[in-house]
Amino acid sequence: MLATSLRGSISASHNSYSGLLFDGQQLYQSQTYQITHIVDRIGGGDSFMGGLIYGLLHFKTDRQKALNFAVAASCYKHTIPGDANLASLGEVEKILAGDISGRLEV
Repeated sequence: MLATSLRGSISASHNSYSGLLFDGQQLYQSQTYQITHIVDRIGGGDSFMGGLIYGLLHFKTDRQKALNFAVAASCYKHTIPGDANLASLGEVEKILAGDISGRLEV
């Protein structure tokens, strides 16, 4: 498998963000989020990959859901200072359900 995040830099505090996953047969693409109040980009890529690993392990038959989880986890990380993604599973799942509560803009 190959995976990557896609970032569009509008300004230092506003980026568009999505991801791609290719499993050797099919290409998956997440929705694009507009992260409008970035606190810290450091750790965003690590959060994407950690989220993807989690997603692939927990959503074994749904690669689209695994990718979506990775992108949501990384987007949330952009609102947290420091290297580590301190978001809970519930917070990432809220983003997946469409609840962006002012932190993200779809």
